[in-house]
This record gives sequence, structure tokens and C-alpha cells, in this order.
Amino acid sequence: QVQLVESGGGWVQAGGSLRLSCAAPGSIFSASAVNWYRQAPGKQREFVARVSRGGGTNYADSVNGRFTISRDNAKNTVCLQMNSLKAEDTGVYYCNLVFGVLNYWGQGTQVTVSS
Repeated sequence: QVQLVESGGGWVQAGGSLRLSCAAPGSIFSASAVNWYRQAPGKQREFVARVSRGGGTNYADSVNGRFTISRDNAKNTVCLQMNSLKAEDTGVYYCNLVFGVLNYWGQGTQVTVSS
């Protein structure tokens, strides 16, 4: 079983910043794409950002220009830098690692943005 460890969530005022991290096993990390998803109370889980094996990135329209996803293959870590946070960014953020046809999920980390 692959275990992903997320960290960096917390409480911040609107306009502030947070940085989330996701650590993954080194054996498969460099060969995997990594996504961040989030789930707000009462809503479905939604895609936030993705970094491919080669470092290419994609973002949801709602976060484009404010969030930056990056990976460090030497540290087996993916980070999500979140700037200019809004109340609607509140939710549980999940790291998702895609290795071939396999999907692994972290336990989630809470992000709360107060307006």
C-alpha cells in the first residue's frame, strides 16, 4: 500500500497564502503524475492542479494564476503554493498520485480561509 503524507493546511485570512506538501514513496514517485483535489463541505471533490511526470502543469480555472504546483523528484515531494486565497478555497485538500492505472490518495489536509 502506497502512503501519501500531506501537510501544510491551516487557517488563513482571505488574501493570505498557504503551502501544501505531499510526500510519496520514492520507488514510484518520479514515474507518477500528481494531482491536488479539494472538497468543500456539501460539495463534490474537484480537481485543483496537476503536475505530470515531466513537470508539465495544469490548473482549474478557479485557481489559475493564484496557485502553483511543483515537484521535487529528489525529495519525492509535490508542493501546492496557494496565494491570494479566497473564502471559496476552503475545503479538505487531497493529494492524488497516479502511477499507470493505479491511483493513490492521501488522508487530506484542511484549509480554511476566513473572509
